[in-house]
Amino acid sequence: MTVEAVRAQPTPRWGGPRRASGLEGFTPSPPAGSSMRIENSFVPAEGIGEGRERSLWESGILTWDEFDPARAPLGPKTGAQVESFVAEALERLDDGDARYFGERFPSGEIWRFYENFRNEALFFDIETTGLDAAREDVTTVSVTRGGDTTTLIRGADLTGETLREQFRDAPLVVSFNGKQFDVPFLEDNFDVSIDAPHLDLMFPCRRVDLTGGLKSIEKEVGIDRDRPDLSGRDAVRLWYRYERDGDDDALDTLVSYNRDDTENLQNLADVVTRRLHDDSLGAVCGEPCGIPDPTA
Repeated sequence: MTVEAVRAQPTPRWGGPRRASGLEGFTPSPPAGSSMRIENSFVPAEGIGEGRERSLWESGILTWDEFDPARAPLGPKTGAQVESFVAEALERLDDGDARYFGERFPSGEIWRFYENFRNEALFFDIETTGLDAAREDVTTVSVTRGGDTTTLIRGADLTGETLREQFRDAPLVVSFNGKQFDVPFLEDNFDVSIDAPHLDLMFPCRRVDLTGGLKSIEKEVGIDRDRPDLSGRDAVRLWYRYERDGDDDALDTLVSYNRDDTENLQNLADVVTRRLHDDSLGAVCGEPCGIPDPTA
């Protein structure tokens, strides 16, 4: 298959159409007591850990709009600190300023951004010729956003410029092991900077006892893929068959494999976010997560 034919492949549409910017893609707040979101979170405020946050929820303060220092189970100093945080955070939330929250939230709590920015999040995965970012090459990069998947191919359209365009204005990027693998490869090979808040699903998966690689976790939670028989080693072999022999069928298979990785990230993010909600806010308010179960 030619590069042009690869780009022309139809892709499934999950969610609404792609918008022009992350701010326009921001999802307004739902009623209090629904899925875990940014505005349910008090842990970015000074003096608040998970224990105190849970105490706030248990007192009936589930969102920032409901915060009242007079009835919060906090001392005067901590209550004032939370009130100050909430005042600024509400303005940043109205602006859809994901980067502000990326700097304020603990790294382990970035999953709370997911429902706010789910429609405009960028899911990405790469294939390479090996494991060393300093010596090996990136062969394909697939990104899924707003239901559309784009695959960039080495030697055709995979450049620093095209990568910057794909990642531009994404309010949240989602990967599996991307912090340790995909991002270093992209930054070293293409001189790009991926600075949006990054939800690396490998870490929240571990919090809900899902361990191992992406494919094994997909199988455990019931997420299907077109070619479950392929692995990362096959991806390397397929690239060399295409590069050395001009085997377009090998390129077709490689791209399909890479796109499966990327498109399944949204299903996995849905599954993991639902479980984390049930273990945190959902356990207090008794409300199910508003994100649909992709395995149902």
